[in-house]
This record gives sequence, C-alpha cells and structure tokens, in this order.
Amino acid sequence: MADSDNAALGANDKNWDAAETPAAGEEGAPGSERVTELEAEVARLKDQLLRSLADQENLRRRTTREREDTLRYAAAGIAKDLLSVADNLRRAIESVPEAQIDSDVLRTLLAGVAATERELASAFERHSIRRIDPKGEKFDHNLHQAIMELENTGQPAGTIVQVLQSGYLMHDRLLREAMVAVAKGNAPAAEPAPAQPGTTQPVASQSAEQPAETDAVQHIDTTA
Repeated sequence: MADSDNAALGANDKNWDAAETPAAGEEGAPGSERVTELEAEVARLKDQLLRSLADQENLRRRTTREREDTLRYAAAGIAKDLLSVADNLRRAIESVPEAQIDSDVLRTLLAGVAATERELASAFERHSIRRIDPKGEKFDHNLHQAIMELENTGQPAGTIVQVLQSGYLMHDRLLREAMVAVAKGNAPAAEPAPAQPGTTQPVASQSAEQPAETDAVQHIDTTA
C-alpha cells in the first residue's frame, strides 16, 4: 500500500513539473523575436552613427576649403580696383612715342611712370595675379569678351586678332575678362598641290567616264 502511494505521489510531482515548465518551442519564440529587434536597432543606430560621422567630415572639409579660399582671395576686392590703375599706367606710357621725347623732364617723367607700372606688376605677381594677353589664341567665353569681329584677317574663325583690354586672373579665379576682337570667317583655303608627272587623277577620269555612262543610258531609253 505504501509503495502504491509513493508511486502516485511521484506521478503527481512529474505532472506538476511538466505543467510549470514551458515547452521548448514556446520559450524560444519570444527570445528570437527579441534578438531580431535588437539586431535591427543596432543596425539603425550604426547607420545613424555613420551618417553623422560623414556629415561631420563633409562639414570639416567644407569649412577648411572656405577658410583657404578666404585667405587665398582676400585681396581680390582691392585687386579689381587696381586693374584700372594698371591700364592707365600702360596707356600713359604708350601715349608718348620714344621719338617725341625731346626733353629730360619728359624722359624722367616717363621713366617714373614705367617704374610705377613695374612695381604694381610686381605686387600683382606676389599675390598670384597675372595678366591675360590672348592674341592669337582661340576665343574662350570663360576668359574673353568679344567686342567685335574682323573680316579678312587671314586667321581661322574664332581666333583672337586684337586685344582691346587685357584680362586678369587671381590664382584660378577670373578677376576681369579680356576684351578682344575675333576673326570672322575662315582663313583662305590652301591651294591643292599640283599633280606629279605620270600620275592620274581619279576624279577627272571619273568625270570623263560619266558622259559615256549617260550616253549609254540615253541610248537604251531611245531604243525602248
């Protein structure tokens, strides 16, 4: 009797443990969903971090570039104002031909103007300002401003044949376009080279044969 009671109690304990312990599939399902959610959250936060780092790097590069450009082109404003001074100095020098200098006073004055122009050009060079003198070059709308077109220049169309006002560049930035005159029309075409003795010209022979073909066609039409 005692053995049967112990057996019954053992069976009840097993049933109680089985009731309290969840099945393996029921316990694993919520855990796997939680892991998936955490992995998705980690991926989202990682993406946000990478985007934030990229934005910070772009901002740093843009700030560095703007600071460098500010320092590089700091003198651009005053340089533009001095371009007309350089033009007037050049006009003053060119307005007095060497043959008409008949006094020491005029010669000294002209030498002073030339020295001032050289000093200004030296200052421009120290700040990487260079003059554009594009005579003979191909017209470029990024650097040049066409004021007129000239015919019968013997130059190909679009070639700059005259510089009315020099342009200026500061580093790689345009301060002022060069005012130019451009050739209109093409240069005269070169004459064909004379045929060598003993050679034939296919074009001429073809044109000579063409009437024969025409006559043959006309003859067939007439017979029909």
